[in-house]
Amino acid sequence: MDDTRGPGLLAGTVIHFVAEAVAIWIATLIVPGIHVYGGATTYLWIAVLFGLVNAIVGTILRVLTIPLIVMTLGLMSFAITVAMLALTASLSSKLAIDGFWSAIGAALVVAIASALIERFIRRVLA
Repeated sequence: MDDTRGPGLLAGTVIHFVAEAVAIWIATLIVPGIHVYGGATTYLWIAVLFGLVNAIVGTILRVLTIPLIVMTLGLMSFAITVAMLALTASLSSKLAIDGFWSAIGAALVVAIASALIERFIRRVLA
């Protein structure tokens, strides 16, 4: 049987969180004002926490602001992502964001880097 569906749910979730952790690491290297206190497991923990915050609170906010998201052509969705990153920093003593512009820069880097890393990993595993 030819199985071209890709990785299963568990493997896909692990790939997503590893890509997110690497993206957060890249953000700490590129964006001034983003600090992670710890090693690889800390980055993975922050990625999981960010994913949970984004999935729960971010989804609720996106549903409530659908008209604004449409009117701003998605910019409001990015603003929610920035807020979710700031919320993640407030929930974890291992992540610190120095200011508003650092949060915006980090959210942008994390979004782009995690998408590229995840796409690359999925192509390699396919």
